[in-house]
Amino acid sequence: MAAGKNVLIVYAHPEPASFNAALRDRARAALERAGHRVVVSDLYAEGFNPLAGRHDFTSVADPAIFHYQTEQAHAARHDTFAPDIAREQERVANADLILFQFPLWWGGPPAIIKGWGERVLAYGFGYADGLRYETGVFRGRRAMVSMTSGGTTARFGASNAYGDLQSQVLWQLQHLGLEYMGYELEEPFVAYGAPRTDHAGRLAYLDELEQRVLAAAAKPVDRSLTITNPLDLVPDGAWKQQR
Repeated sequence: MAAGKNVLIVYAHPEPASFNAALRDRARAALERAGHRVVVSDLYAEGFNPLAGRHDFTSVADPAIFHYQTEQAHAARHDTFAPDIAREQERVANADLILFQFPLWWGGPPAIIKGWGERVLAYGFGYADGLRYETGVFRGRRAMVSMTSGGTTARFGASNAYGDLQSQVLWQLQHLGLEYMGYELEEPFVAYGAPRTDHAGRLAYLDELEQRVLAAAAKPVDRSLTITNPLDLVPDGAWKQQR
């Protein structure tokens, strides 16, 4: 039997009794039964702050003017990210597979997901100059989106109300975020029309997600492709040119 994987579930929903919570719990239980190790970042329950600022760092590169990438690079070089960011970065660094679980709100993931990405997947940790997409920092690892939507399948599509799922709805998170950092993506799982789905339909969604995450976790990963110190490949001060 293949060795178990490290899985990080980044979960974003404020209600513990939500269907998103049920999906999270089913995924976690199935993965752990299969021998995988699962950590959950429960962003609302842990009080994760999605707002970027000087509070992201315990020391500064430039006290006179705040330039986010400059400060992120300084923190990456000197290990001075704030404790909540450092905690999440450790979880990301350990994960062979990241599963995002959230509801679709206003045509995209909840704002706390984007804020998590902005603060945690920082310059010098998740990406750097010349280290993007096919040369991304987290090549060899996998990521997957699992989400609920109030809209049915008829709402999605290039000429439909909500737009195409991959090229519009999830483009920012998947292509400009996860693929940007080198992750190989699984097809997203969507529980369509979740608020109007009956008990049997919800059980079917739970069963489907279980099979999907187990299949994703069973796929090979190659940690040797991961770039553990991205800024070692970037000339010192190169990021300052972007100011």
